[in-house]
Parts: sequence; C-alpha cells; structure tokens
Amino acid sequence: MKVQKLDEAEQDLVDSPFSDVDSLHLHAGTHPRFLGYFRLLSRRFPFAIYDRLTGKIARVHAVLDCRRNPA
Repeated sequence: MKVQKLDEAEQDLVDSPFSDVDSLHLHAGTHPRFLGYFRLLSRRFPFAIYDRLTGKIARVHAVLDCRRNPA
C-alpha cells in the first residue's frame, strides 16, 4: 500500500509521530471509520490520523491533536 500525505496533513505532522503514519503502509484500511475517514489513534496519544483509501493509496487528510476542539 502506498501512503500519500496531503498538503493539509503535512503541516499537522510537525508534532505528531511519523512512525504511526508510516504504519499505514501495512495497516491502511484496518482502522475504525469515523465521519467517513479511517481513524488511527496514535500510540503516542493524543493524536488521531485520518485517512481515506483511493485504490492502493492511503491518503492522509489530517493529523489532529485530540485535546483540541476539532472544529
């Protein structure tokens, strides 16, 4: 599986663990869905990684700090 980080998610990755995003290479599409996205909760809480599958590419749309209001 290829992993593509979209520009809007790239900014979020500054403080989040890269290893969790890299794990999508093996585990993309296996996480629970949340609001139409797959949601991977980071091993280093409190981050959540939201991705969608397009063919064999997992596109990371956002990496959010779960301590903040998502709005």
